[in-house]
Amino acid sequence: MSEHIHKRHNKNLLLYHLVCPIKYRRSVLTDEVEKSLVEVCSNIESRFEIYFIEIGADANHVHFLIQSVPMLSVKSIAQTVKSITAKELFRLHPEVKVQLWGGQFWTSGYYINTVGQYANEETIQKYINEQGQEKTAYKKFHRAQLRLFE
Repeated sequence: MSEHIHKRHNKNLLLYHLVCPIKYRRSVLTDEVEKSLVEVCSNIESRFEIYFIEIGADANHVHFLIQSVPMLSVKSIAQTVKSITAKELFRLHPEVKVQLWGGQFWTSGYYINTVGQYANEETIQKYINEQGQEKTAYKKFHRAQLRLFE
């Protein structure tokens, strides 16, 4: 369960479910690419107030359960995650860029929803875990430890 973020003058618990499809619905997420994605997301956490509670993927799209602060808009969170992860994954894994014909890593669109509007965090996690088709089951490759925020 996520903890509240305590700032000097506010306290919040904002959770977002972000789904990013891979360009051309390609299955490019090898174990090495998944490890790199988790590492890149960890670096994003250290520079931005974007915290990854869970990262998982189906064959051709990635689910992020993200906690952030109200000063960051939903659009800026999605843009930050998509742009930095794409640049770094292409830099670390040039073979992925070849598989995607030298284009973009993510499609131009995404799905994002606040967790709690229609369900709570556990319901969204259950939904994410139940994603996948019979051939390509959902695979969780990151789950954050509880932490204390400043």
